[in-house]
Amino acid sequence: MKVKVIRKEHFNAAHRLFNPSWDEEKNFAVFGKCSYPNYHGHNYELEVSLVGDPDPQTGYVYDLKLLSDLIDEHIIKVFDHKNLNLDTPYFKNLNPTAENIAIIIWRILRQHIDNQYELKIKLYETERNFVEYPAH
Repeated sequence: MKVKVIRKEHFNAAHRLFNPSWDEEKNFAVFGKCSYPNYHGHNYELEVSLVGDPDPQTGYVYDLKLLSDLIDEHIIKVFDHKNLNLDTPYFKNLNPTAENIAIIIWRILRQHIDNQYELKIKLYETERNFVEYPAH
């Protein structure tokens, strides 16, 4: 009897999409305005989903307060109001696309959440653009 629980959080961050091995012209051709050298920001909406069996004693799949605390400590405090390219170690050599941000968030949280739970990240970069990891 699997149940999915979801915690929604929010953070603001700036980034620049670019490939350092390309010139500015090619970066603009591929990434458009997102490649401007002075960065730009997003109001990211984050959904962290866990799938598991409800505990017979608590009825919880996972304590959502604990999940909120994990997200706050390991994601929000690291990414919120930061320049992802400059202020975080994760994107020093990795383009901070929504896809890569979602994968990094998954990897960080996976270290703190038991493997008995299926973990999925949904990251909204805008109201209309979002990614899910893993994709299944």
